Amino acid sequence: MSSIKRILCAVDFSSVSEKVADCAKSLAKPLGAEVVCIHVVPSGTIYADFGIPMNSMETFCTTMVSEGEKTLAEFMERHFSDMNHRAKVTCGDFSEEILNCAKEEQADMIVMGTHGRKGMDRLLFGSVAEKVLRQAPCPVVAVRPS
Repeated sequence: MSSIKRILCAVDFSSVSEKVADCAKSLAKPLGAEVVCIHVVPSGTIYADFGIPMNSMETFCTTMVSEGEKTLAEFMERHFSDMNHRAKVTCGDFSEEILNCAKEEQADMIVMGTHGRKGMDRLLFGSVAEKVLRQAPCPVVAVRPS
């Protein structure tokens, strides 16, 4: 395995995000790797079927990204202030944005949480972690909630 220089850490600010950050830090710190933290806000297009005007969805996305940037900056300060790190907030499909970021950033590893959806939830929403695991250009560490 080649050396790990950049780890993509995907967070959604749920309780599992704390574990994801701890895992990413414990992997990155001894290697001197950079941590790039990504937070994805849902695209307003998921609400298109409800008849919400497109300009309202764009405003929603812009507002959510702005709020996400503030929250992610605080999260990064708490978890990664003593190491090389960057933050990125995007709007779109969760798995697609994580995969795109991994490619753009040339990540050597992705660390992300799983939420353990089962039954109908899994059928309706799929699994972000599962899609990333299948399509990632690099190794993926999946952190379970418990």
